Amino acid sequence: MAKSRSSFVCQNCGAASSRWAGKCDSCGEWNTLVVENTGSGIAAGPAARGGRRGSAVALIPLSGEIAEAPRIACGIAEFDRVLGGGFVTGSAILVGGDPGIGKSTLLMQAAAALAKAGHGVVYVSGEEAVAQVRLRARRLGAADAPVDLAAETNVENILATLEAGRPPALVIADSVQTLWTEQADSAPGTVTQVRASAQAMIRYAKKTGSAVVLVGHVTKDGQIAGPRVVEHMVDAVLYFEGDGGHHFRILRTVKNRFGPTDEIGVFEMSDAGLREVANPSELFLGGHEGRQAAAPGAAVFAAMEGTRPLLVEIQALVAPTSLGTPRRAAVGADSARLAMILAVLEARCGVRLGQHDVYLNVAGGYRISEPAADLAVAAALVSSLTGKPLPGDAVLFGEISLSGALRPVAHANLRQKEAEKLGFRRAWRPAATAEAGKTALAVQGFGELADMVAALAGGQT
Repeated sequence: MAKSRSSFVCQNCGAASSRWAGKCDSCGEWNTLVVENTGSGIAAGPAARGGRRGSAVALIPLSGEIAEAPRIACGIAEFDRVLGGGFVTGSAILVGGDPGIGKSTLLMQAAAALAKAGHGVVYVSGEEAVAQVRLRARRLGAADAPVDLAAETNVENILATLEAGRPPALVIADSVQTLWTEQADSAPGTVTQVRASAQAMIRYAKKTGSAVVLVGHVTKDGQIAGPRVVEHMVDAVLYFEGDGGHHFRILRTVKNRFGPTDEIGVFEMSDAGLREVANPSELFLGGHEGRQAAAPGAAVFAAMEGTRPLLVEIQALVAPTSLGTPRRAAVGADSARLAMILAVLEARCGVRLGQHDVYLNVAGGYRISEPAADLAVAAALVSSLTGKPLPGDAVLFGEISLSGALRPVAHANLRQKEAEKLGFRRAWRPAATAEAGKTALAVQGFGELADMVAALAGGQT
């Protein structure tokens, strides 16, 4: 009789080892190696599988007709925007987010909207009982939606239930870490079980044409828990982000085989569930839009998230320090980028900030990652230092180089149109920005950062 072999599998990256160690050699995480049977799952070798001879497949030319992927719109515009127009039939989607951020609420609202539109929807909960799911649906006003519920974690039972009737348009499994399959000899939640269970659900989606949504837990580092190979297996990966101190939530796509990978959907959390925010700029500006007077240190930045322009208020505070080493704090922005802007201001523009504490904040809890915010950040810093406010009806965007020159950024026309729509009258931007269309804004272009500093310090605004 063959001896049963075991292997130690890392629960963070899925790497297999023949012996236990305190630290995984592949990912460097500590205490993540768990013993698992190598007869199946990730640690199984080629000898554990049958040696079936492969069959030839048909080869087709690269050129030919292209059919658009059929989609099912759920009726929630922000959700459909992130997906690229709706759920693609036969696709698998992985949704991750912090506990309590609203993943189940969002998916319940999407399921209810699809069911009311006449599509079959099955909601499988592995963490909550049916009564708990019904309570959430009642709170969201979706209790009358014809959604089929089930509280089950065994993948074989779930697939047998789905195959017993007509394939639904949407299947939601909440969450993938609670699923387990008899094909893997390990505990639920381990790398082997998560991968095998996800693979079985994805296989069902490709075979029947149903869209499958898998909910994933998020680790303390903000990454979806489980092996990263699951993210490669699915067609789309969405992150539901938010802060407990703010009432808005952002649905962000990081992978999408059938649509753009830089779109966001903005929602507002309320007692009745998630509400769509059609104009996120008003949410992040906080009443700043188009006013003539502003406080020193406040600048409005015209940001881009995918194809959507957003206006965000950037706040800076520069105060004399009593410490030997001045403090540099950034909330919602990259601290390394802030340090670079401070160095350019001091070296190229003569702005002395070595004896001042610098605090930078992006209003509304929004996080900025694009370098187009450099000009707005620098203007807010100089405004706070000099005590002279920026024009309240001006938006700023532009990238700063280490030489002090201002570099143009993409989508200048969309940024200016969004500002014009919200009542702004002026735009500060790099002088080299290509004209992408007519605008009613009074455009003021700067070739060097020193030119903007001189205009602000001299009151020529």
